[in-house]
Amino acid sequence: MNPFAIPVPGPFFGSSSFNHWSLPYGPVPEMAGFSVSDSQNSEQEFYHLSVLKEEVIHFLASGEGKIFIDGTLGGGGHSQALLKTGATVKGIDRDADARKYASERLASYGDRFECVRGRFSQIAEISAERNWGLVDGILLDIGVSSWHFDAPERGFSLRHDGPLDMRMGESEVTAADLVNESSETDLANLIFRLGEEKASRRIARWIVAEREKAPFKTTLQLADGIEKLLGGRRGRTHPATKTFQALRIAVNDELGELKTFLASAADLLKPGGRLAIITFHSLEDRIVKKYFRETSQVEIDRPEWPAPRPNPALRYKLLTKKGVAPGGSEIEKNARARSSRLRVGERL
Repeated sequence: MNPFAIPVPGPFFGSSSFNHWSLPYGPVPEMAGFSVSDSQNSEQEFYHLSVLKEEVIHFLASGEGKIFIDGTLGGGGHSQALLKTGATVKGIDRDADARKYASERLASYGDRFECVRGRFSQIAEISAERNWGLVDGILLDIGVSSWHFDAPERGFSLRHDGPLDMRMGESEVTAADLVNESSETDLANLIFRLGEEKASRRIARWIVAEREKAPFKTTLQLADGIEKLLGGRRGRTHPATKTFQALRIAVNDELGELKTFLASAADLLKPGGRLAIITFHSLEDRIVKKYFRETSQVEIDRPEWPAPRPNPALRYKLLTKKGVAPGGSEIEKNARARSSRLRVGERL
């Protein structure tokens, strides 16, 4: 079995009550090329400005005595906002640099803040191991830190040369592995499905031809080559943006992580507890939107049934019928916020 083969999308969460997720998706906002200056301020210099912060506090109904899990701790911006209301926060992150930075930043909150190594897909196991019990809310901000994009040594950057890596945490497979070892067909499928790149077959064909001369080792080796292949930039978007997005998602199994998380999150919430998820591109947002729709319908119906039936997947009351977008003032301060969407459900 080819370890780099791209799997065909399977059943949603392995439950008969969920349909298969479909492709292709809608347009994907550019997720690479943000500069550190886009996201710096006096409070947060290392990672990025936490988007939709006020909206998160409002919809999670944060307050003194409440307990929240921040499944994507990052630099700790959202966690700090929750802690300032008097809440207790359990932070999870797979990235050692993120944990170190957030732990130092939030040390003054003492035992009201706990930082744990792990992936948000492991939230059920981590909660059980640490006896967290049922919580008042869970937050997931699936946006990738600007620092990841701009640190050359992490291998995400389209503008700075570095190893073709793209791993957010511990992982055996790097972007270089995928590029150098995948078949042309698998590469084309990966770039099309996870990057929605119309020129995916052309790019895959070029990659296979080029790697026969020399393996791909650096980010600019790949990015500059794709730029030349596709004929230069159009506007602010680098021609390799969608290919880099596809590789990053595949290396870190981002969509698989999200679906695993969603399958277990409801069981960790108290009745009335809230699940808030911020997405940044259409692939993630479609999964979250579909999940909340299918777990908030009181009844389901099919043409062959004589009448609607109770929905066995009912878990939530939907608090945001449409994704909550940032306001104009936030986008002016932080350009990367423009593609973010917040969706929230309340546990029944």
